[in-house]
Amino acid sequence: MAAIGFTNISKTFGGTPVLTDLTLSVADREFMVLVGPSGCGKSTALRLIAGLEALSSGTLTIGGRDVAAIAPKDRDVAMVFQSYALYPHMSVAENIGFSLSIRGTPAAQIRERVAAAAETLGLSALLERKPAALSGGQRQRVALGRALVRQPSVFLFDEPLSNLDAELRVQMRAELARLQKALATTTVYVTHDQVEAMTLGHRIAVLAPTGAAGTPNLMQVGTPLEIYDRPANAFVAHFMGSPPMNLLPATTDGASAVGAGFRVPLTGTLRGLAGQPARAVLIGIRPEHVHEPGRLPHERAVSVEAPAEIAETIGAESLVHLAFPEARLIARLASRRIPAFGERVPLELDNAQLHAFDALSGARL
Repeated sequence: MAAIGFTNISKTFGGTPVLTDLTLSVADREFMVLVGPSGCGKSTALRLIAGLEALSSGTLTIGGRDVAAIAPKDRDVAMVFQSYALYPHMSVAENIGFSLSIRGTPAAQIRERVAAAAETLGLSALLERKPAALSGGQRQRVALGRALVRQPSVFLFDEPLSNLDAELRVQMRAELARLQKALATTTVYVTHDQVEAMTLGHRIAVLAPTGAAGTPNLMQVGTPLEIYDRPANAFVAHFMGSPPMNLLPATTDGASAVGAGFRVPLTGTLRGLAGQPARAVLIGIRPEHVHEPGRLPHERAVSVEAPAEIAETIGAESLVHLAFPEARLIARLASRRIPAFGERVPLELDNAQLHAFDALSGARL
């Protein structure tokens, strides 16, 4: 069993809080993705698991064992870094087997494990090459192989695909998902890429930078669809998604949410706010839930109109950016028509897909 437990973990560097009160459980054999912007502490959390950083406070367990006093080499974890960190003078086979050789593993066993890892990763024909003769994707697979041969209880990945081009990232995402499923090894994966998080993780933990008052980093934990469909707060709503969720400032009046240039009735998913005292809110809607007129049933359509700022055609669809006085609205439309700059564009919001967040705290309403 290799479950991982963070209990009230905090980490400071020179008095500056990086992680604050992090409590998170990673189940045995789970693929957990830590996602968030730069400075949110996700890589620090990974380094704490590996033992490369010491806790400031809290308890960290691996397999139910408190690992605070356990050396990194004895934690039975393997880490793949953002940089490939391959030895340029060694062959692929030597790089993959290096961690075994320094542990005194018998040569025959090293050859066997290296061959098995190379077969799994499609590197069998490259074992005699040096890193300089490999592509970026091949080098990343060698780095994976070096972790794989150790047969650890826990895999740790620190943004391993960030140095690859877009096509290679897609290929390696699929490779990582296949490997984790085949090996059934507990995996913690750090990224700032929402697509990687959504496609790889069994669950996602969304982190935000800790505030000056030491506010906790952890914003929400859930499956990819739970986080996308029901974000816990405005930060998660805006961070998870590409393009991000639209957040429109408004004020409720008991019957509607009124913003600069639009009025949304408190029906559909917002009906819980009907009849309540006036309050400042953010109305959220995903770009794919904004439609051209006539595509929604009448009872679900909320009409809006605003001038176009930017329109981007991306193959089968277009992203149209509209300028409201206090916000921007992005619509993902099936039409390829490109409105002119400043042209007023009528659209409809789907009131069955609206979200509401408190304007001050960001909490979901």
